[in-house]
Amino acid sequence: QVQLVESGGGSVEPGDSRRLACVESGYTNVAYCMGWFRQGPGKAREQVAAIYTGGGDTNYADSVKGRFAISHDRAKKTLYLRMNRLKPEDTGMYYCAAFKNPLSRDCFALNDRMDYWGKGTQVTVS
Repeated sequence: QVQLVESGGGSVEPGDSRRLACVESGYTNVAYCMGWFRQGPGKAREQVAAIYTGGGDTNYADSVKGRFAISHDRAKKTLYLRMNRLKPEDTGMYYCAAFKNPLSRDCFALNDRMDYWGKGTQVTVS
């Protein structure tokens, strides 16, 4: 069974950087969509970034564009989210997700219609 396990969260100060990682297991697709989502206190879950692993196409929410970078290392079966210049509003539980059989490289358009989810890692900026 496919499993996604996030790590790298913690408490940081505004302006700090942090890298989240999501280790995959049981995922054998040559190309698929993966993404990062977050849910802050009292907020709905939102998509932060997405990547098409077959070609590296990426997309980001406007709120993090220019500060966050999503990447994927297929050999290590790991998805990353590099977060720079963190702000208090970035606080939330960050989730890794994957879509099994994408028919398009536009992974961001999938939003939360993902097949697999991790349990999350907390990022607190204060």
